[in-house]
Amino acid sequence: MGIEDEITCKEIVELVTDYLESAMSEPDRARFDRHLSTCRGCVIYLEQMRETIRLTGTLTEDSLSLVAKSNLMSAFHDWKREATSST
Repeated sequence: MGIEDEITCKEIVELVTDYLESAMSEPDRARFDRHLSTCRGCVIYLEQMRETIRLTGTLTEDSLSLVAKSNLMSAFHDWKREATSST
């Protein structure tokens, strides 16, 4: 197996959703796991993503304060405007 077969940290970030949803091929999953076995930073990133998913799964609209709702709406509105203007 050559270096070109190895997955990079950038690829880990791009593929983490597929990994967590078991939506990648066995060879790609093996490459992902091999990278995790040698990269503590990516292991921490994966753990953070799992925790984020766990925590956001417990959020409901009713659990947010009015200020938090307003801040989120502003952030998403600004994000959408920036995404549209950069295309």
